[in-house]
Amino acid sequence: MTASFKLDTKGKELLPALEDFFSSILRMDDVSALLIPQQLPMKNMVMPALISEPDRLTGINPLAPAFPINGAKIASKLTRKPHGGKIVAVLRACEIRAFVELVKLHQGATDELIIIGFDCLGALSNKDFFKLAENDIAATTNTFVSTAIQGENDQVGDISLASACKACEQPIPTNADVLIGLYGMIVTDHLLVQPQTPAGEQLTNGLKLSEMEIPSARKDAIDKLLQKRIAFRDAMFEKTREETNTIEKLTTYLGNCVNCYNCRVACPVCYCKECVFVTDVFNHEPSQYLNWSNRKGAIKMPTDTVFYHMTRLAHMSTACVGCGQCTNACPNDIDVMALFRLVSEQTQKGFGYQAGRDLNEKPPLSEFRENEFQEVVGIS
Repeated sequence: MTASFKLDTKGKELLPALEDFFSSILRMDDVSALLIPQQLPMKNMVMPALISEPDRLTGINPLAPAFPINGAKIASKLTRKPHGGKIVAVLRACEIRAFVELVKLHQGATDELIIIGFDCLGALSNKDFFKLAENDIAATTNTFVSTAIQGENDQVGDISLASACKACEQPIPTNADVLIGLYGMIVTDHLLVQPQTPAGEQLTNGLKLSEMEIPSARKDAIDKLLQKRIAFRDAMFEKTREETNTIEKLTTYLGNCVNCYNCRVACPVCYCKECVFVTDVFNHEPSQYLNWSNRKGAIKMPTDTVFYHMTRLAHMSTACVGCGQCTNACPNDIDVMALFRLVSEQTQKGFGYQAGRDLNEKPPLSEFRENEFQEVVGIS
């Protein structure tokens, strides 16, 4: 087992301490750039930024309860071709899992990427974060972190975390190169730094941090959090199952979909360069719409909304990581995430697969398994 280290924060504000930490990383000879959430100088919003100069790290905030985009897509863009340097990417646990799936789909690579993952405390929906952004984001972040690290809080002030976060049972970035632990820590004194791969060990060794023992309070906080999140997830599954268990109910659930396809664009593992739903296949002739209307008496416009979502479920349920960006991007507040998580939970369980769990685990339907589904194919 590799050693665990201490990131000292005593006598410092948390975010400036992290700025010093990441400045040390960015000054390493073999690190070309750092991908990390940063508060925009022109607007009260936190967005991913690719930073190559240490003096441009002001305003970084990897702990803000903001999640405007799943960073796996950005990591994919940065690694799809070799560039001759190392990028250190700070990603949430679900972003790491999504990136693992993209690598399996040959949409990114790990060769020139080092991933640092914080324990994920959750985030707000975009709409709710915009309300929060009227306040001091750094001060709000510090308050949120101090209450969330005990595994009990799912609020930022009086605003609840996004449902995807409250239902997430994988908040620990176990497949990051370096894990930075928050749960159970006294963040005003120190954070946990734990290398988890040879690349992570090499990076951590260059920082000359002091070793530390992992406190028992960490496991207690994580266990308390998981118990709460699994209960929320199961209740969400039951509610969504009841709301979608017939074609009539599913049509109602998706009734205010306007075919904007924002959920497809926001999904980190939906990677097709051209979707069939934006081709002429679904650009029906006017006469076709009239024929449908004449046959049924009336049709909802736009058409193909349920077909679109069912096609996405068929394509993506084996790779869904439950990040919630689909719901986050929906202009009409359809809880797409709850439906996708419900179906993907069953699909992935059926294949004995978990999206983003292991880079070496082949996706379902990509390999032949002689003993798979014997009860279906009738082999004894």
